[in-house]
Amino acid sequence: MAKKKQFKDEKMDKLVSLCKRRGYVFPSSEIYGGINACWDYGPLGAELKRNIKDFWWREMVHKRDDIEGLDAAILMHPKVWHTSGHVEEFTDPLVDCKKCKSRFKADDISTESCPNCGGELTDPRQFNLMFKTFMGPVEEDANVVYLRPETAQGIYVNFLNVQGPSRQKVPFGIAQIGKAFRNEITPGNFIFRTREFEQMEMQFFVHPSEDEKWFEYWKEKRWQYYLDLGITKEKLRWHEHGPNDLAHYAKAAFDIEYEFSFGWKELEGVHNRTDFDLTRHKEASGKDLRYWDEQTKEKYIPYIIETSAGCDRTMLTCLIDAYHEEEVKGEPRVTLRLHPRVAPFKAAILPLVKKQGMPEVAQKLYDDLRKRFKVFYDAGGAVGRRYRRMDEIGTPYCFTVDGQTLEDDTVTLRDRDSMEQSRHKIAEIPDLLEKKINGE
Repeated sequence: MAKKKQFKDEKMDKLVSLCKRRGYVFPSSEIYGGINACWDYGPLGAELKRNIKDFWWREMVHKRDDIEGLDAAILMHPKVWHTSGHVEEFTDPLVDCKKCKSRFKADDISTESCPNCGGELTDPRQFNLMFKTFMGPVEEDANVVYLRPETAQGIYVNFLNVQGPSRQKVPFGIAQIGKAFRNEITPGNFIFRTREFEQMEMQFFVHPSEDEKWFEYWKEKRWQYYLDLGITKEKLRWHEHGPNDLAHYAKAAFDIEYEFSFGWKELEGVHNRTDFDLTRHKEASGKDLRYWDEQTKEKYIPYIIETSAGCDRTMLTCLIDAYHEEEVKGEPRVTLRLHPRVAPFKAAILPLVKKQGMPEVAQKLYDDLRKRFKVFYDAGGAVGRRYRRMDEIGTPYCFTVDGQTLEDDTVTLRDRDSMEQSRHKIAEIPDLLEKKINGE
């Protein structure tokens, strides 16, 4: 059988090249040849990722009085993962090609032979996706611990530790951003599926009689989050888990999916986990995790509405959705049309030439703006080339100091997406930039 032709994703290839060239993302340990499905985030990537996490945290925690933050440990008692079902059930069926040694998830194979070479495949065998290590100096079964495959369990076991001191009453939520690790069989598509990643999860605890109301509420809120990130609405959709697809703990589950060039893929899950998790941990630990409602004099295990998003996937979605190519005056122009609220640099300050006092004025404006915003100063090369550099890394605004600035204290504001220019008083720039970033 002929080898299956691989689909070439030109847009993704261009984005990966841009990310490497401009300092967004590059392979981990690259000088040693890299390590599969692990990536390092450079100066711009670290900034974009931080902005996405900060925006999520503001929306989930800072703007609400019914959600508390948490930062639970990555290493947890191994009984946590036995209780949650991860040790026994967090597996994927794996098959190998006896001829070319390629490895696949059995669920991804629709034929009885290897899709690459036509060779015979092994029988499926279960492969646990958790990384395990040992705590202490002796490597023995009694000292096994796991790198967490999700952050949610840290929230469940701390339910009362958070609820008590914060004096929250049901309904309320606990939010967490943190690293998770999965020994994926078939990672790939750049930073979409990796072995080390960050999750942004919120578990909302509700009375069992109000689970459906809150489930619909959080579906609506999470959909709006991606629109507020500037993601194209037409490339988003809901995917409902059918009866045969539902996880063992779920009463209902919907995924927000984005249309990548490699297909519709999950960005975030909104799940009704019922009382499964708290009940399991209550039974296994012997600790009473019921909530006492002083008003109704009722003691019960809350239901949980989960919102679970991947930070790395969200970042990839922002990048691929923002990537834009066009021709301007016969020359190619690449633009990352990132929303200003998450763009690494909010603005660039450019003196038109390196003389006549322009650099001094530009430097002062830069020093003033950097007290409130992440901004960039660039005096190297023709101003047109500097504009193009800023376009390619996603900087939404450029302020250019020119000859007229020396006469009337105004600068040129250039918009990244429209390339339109307007003049504004230097004194007005900080507040003007603030309003533009917030979409006012």
